[in-house]
Amino acid sequence: MKRSATIRFSYASSEIGGQLIFCVISFYLLKFYTDVFGISAATAGFILLIARCMDAVDAPLWGIVFDKTSSRWGKSRPWFLWLCAPFALAGVLTFWTPPLGQHGKMIYALATYIACSVLYTGINTPVTSILSALTPDSRERVTLTSYRMFGSKAGVLFVNLTVLKLVSVLGHGNSRRGFMLVMPIYACGSVVLYLIAFRNLKERPIAKPRPLAIRESCAALRGNAPWLIIFLSSLFFWIAFIARITTAPYFFEYVLRRPDLTSIANSLDATSLISILLLPWLCRRISKRTLWAVSLFGSVLAQAWIHVGVADHSLANVLAGWLFGFIISGIALAIPFSVLSESVDFGEWKTGVRAAGLLTAIGAAFCLKAGSGLGGAIPAWILGRFNYVPNVQQTARSIAGIDISFIWVPAIFYAMALIPVLFYYRYEWLEGKIRDELAVRRAVAAEVSTSV
Repeated sequence: MKRSATIRFSYASSEIGGQLIFCVISFYLLKFYTDVFGISAATAGFILLIARCMDAVDAPLWGIVFDKTSSRWGKSRPWFLWLCAPFALAGVLTFWTPPLGQHGKMIYALATYIACSVLYTGINTPVTSILSALTPDSRERVTLTSYRMFGSKAGVLFVNLTVLKLVSVLGHGNSRRGFMLVMPIYACGSVVLYLIAFRNLKERPIAKPRPLAIRESCAALRGNAPWLIIFLSSLFFWIAFIARITTAPYFFEYVLRRPDLTSIANSLDATSLISILLLPWLCRRISKRTLWAVSLFGSVLAQAWIHVGVADHSLANVLAGWLFGFIISGIALAIPFSVLSESVDFGEWKTGVRAAGLLTAIGAAFCLKAGSGLGGAIPAWILGRFNYVPNVQQTARSIAGIDISFIWVPAIFYAMALIPVLFYYRYEWLEGKIRDELAVRRAVAAEVSTSV
């Protein structure tokens, strides 16, 4: 029991370590670019788009590298050790503001954001891919995913409660100086937490470990319908989720004229723990497909609720819709990380190839980062199109652009994420059969290997 608790909390620590840096990027980078670093909204959207185009290359490459990794620590675990310091340094440099002209700022922002993004894929993908090597039990995988999500939300809560306040205090009102002093503190914490995960998470060998050829890894994608469902839904979910939180600072400052509520509102993201912590209990009573679909549908309703609050000039309704959106979306956030392990099993069952690295790199890290980029770029383009100008009173047109970005872009993409989930039910019922057949195959392979 003690060992099990250590594994669970160490798994959570890997997610907290990532969020200490990635949460600042997800929630505040767009506003940092436009209002602190002095980059136009259109240029910021271009930077986010180009960085995300890199994910079309780096996520599959990372996956292939993970599948070819063979070390005394396993396939996934060593990357916590190897990448924690480079990732932390890249996070610090992303929020550094050297005195450059507009062209220089764009190049610097693009280079540092791409570096941080690529390294985040490298260190975050093993958090997902190691799950299938920690336990073969699907229920324990759900439990570990819940602990991971707990760690994620704990990290997000900590960052949202502290980052703007620390930036103000340490920077003495100078946001540029504040971010330059705050980010190294978070970076050091990130390194420590990843090292804790490296120390305590031990991979169980599922089969004889060997590097996979690129063609073998790609074969696990062939005919893997559950993985495709997870991929599409996750990509649309992250576009919606990031668009929502990225535009929140603009919405609370310029639409509601309550910038003091930004940190509090973003901190409410932690309330999604209510649904996440209930997930193992709910999955024993309701199908994962049903929970997943209800969560996404509820997320659409939450955006409509916010719209009603804006139309009625009701701050209470706006905050209620905002809060409900976080709570209900927690399930849609957590379930894909759990069922990705099931899609790895499905790929092995169907093709004989277990490519956990590639499947999770594209199905989790690529979706998260591509969704983050598009979820930031689309609102940035809309703000530019509607003539947003930072740090001044906004026109009716720019207010309309903020409303569209904050309310309707997330609603549309949550609805798009729901559609593929409706087809997941048949694959969920195969999980028990797949698990049993794989156990038999592995036992036979082990017996043959021993006899030889």
